[in-house]
Amino acid sequence: MKTIFTKNAEVKNDWYVIDAAGKTLGRVAAVAASVLRGKNKPSYTPNSICGDFVIIINADKIQVTGNKPDGMLYRHHTGFVRGLRTFTFNELLAKHPTDPLKRTIWGMLPHNRLGRQIIGNLKVYAGAEHPHAAQNPQPLEV
Repeated sequence: MKTIFTKNAEVKNDWYVIDAAGKTLGRVAAVAASVLRGKNKPSYTPNSICGDFVIIINADKIQVTGNKPDGMLYRHHTGFVRGLRTFTFNELLAKHPTDPLKRTIWGMLPHNRLGRQIIGNLKVYAGAEHPHAAQNPQPLEV
């Protein structure tokens, strides 16, 4: 039997919207990463972009459990000497409401050229509104 690989031009990309209000950060990120990667489709190919577009709204209302709001640290280096910047979850959420969710989903994708292309199919918004109504996104439950 021959192995059938789908080409990027043959894949039909759907649009899904996830409401993250009151949901746990890791659970939303795991579902979004799986759909972005295309693992929910029978034609999944690990070396091509066969996933769907994901819109996440209400990212500023995401929840974490336990001591993570003050204990979970996000690090960023500016590139200069002594340029390591450290933020807690609450600080990062107050400054950039979409960053914790984007960083968590990026951690679940491959860290190569393919992953950098896949992360472009993710749209994260802090509020309840998004400008992608013309794509007719389907709601996705977490």
